[in-house]
Amino acid sequence: MNLVHLCEAGMLILFGISWPFNIIKSWKSRTAKGKSIAFEYIIVVGYLVGLLGKYLSWKYTGELAYSTWFYIADILMVLTDVALYYRNTALDKQRGK
Repeated sequence: MNLVHLCEAGMLILFGISWPFNIIKSWKSRTAKGKSIAFEYIIVVGYLVGLLGKYLSWKYTGELAYSTWFYIADILMVLTDVALYYRNTALDKQRGK
């Protein structure tokens, strides 16, 4: 792993650290108020573009960068928060909010 890959993995790890806190907040709050689903979809698309870059690099070099796994983990965490957004939206509708 070279310094470029290390820096990229560090960025993904630090971004990834924030998602569990967001997921816990979404779970406990049981409301979608203050959440932006568009923002979360933009984040997912950004991670998918980064993951596409890792795939293309692997296709051309035969080496799969370690940071690939952090992209996948971050995408899964954001998608978990997206699912909670839809759960919380349904709960808001049930409460008439």
